[in-house]
Amino acid sequence: MSPPSPLIASAHVALGGAIGSVLRYQAGRGITHWLGVQAVTAFPWATLIINVVGSMAMGVLAGWLARYGQSGEPMRLLLGVGVLGGFTTFSAFSLEMMMLVERGQAGHAFVYAAVSVLAGLTALYLGLIVMRLTA
Repeated sequence: MSPPSPLIASAHVALGGAIGSVLRYQAGRGITHWLGVQAVTAFPWATLIINVVGSMAMGVLAGWLARYGQSGEPMRLLLGVGVLGGFTTFSAFSLEMMMLVERGQAGHAFVYAAVSVLAGLTALYLGLIVMRLTA
C-alpha cells in the first residue's frame, strides 16, 4: 500500500489532533474534579497524569505498529501524530528518547532530554520577558 497523499495525511493528523486536544481538555477537567482544585493548583497532577498516560499509549501504539502495522501509516498519522500529539507532545518526546536508548545511543538520549527541558524552559522564560517588556 502506498503512503497517503500529503492532503490525506494532513487530514488524518488534523482529525486526530482535534480528538486528542478534546481528550486532553476533558481528562484535565476529570482529574481536577477527581483530585480537587486545591491539589491540582499545588502540583500539576493533571499534566503529569496525562503525560504518563499518553506515553504509555504511544508505547502500545508503537509496539502494535511494529508488530502488525505493515501498512499502518494512516493509523500512525491519525493516532500517533494526531490523537497522541494533540493529547500530549510528551508522548512523542518519550518515544524518541526510547528509540535513542534502544539504538544504544544513551548519551544522545541524555543530551536530547537535557537540551529539550532546558531550552524549552529558557524559551518560555524569554517569551515571558518579551511580553513583560512590551506591556
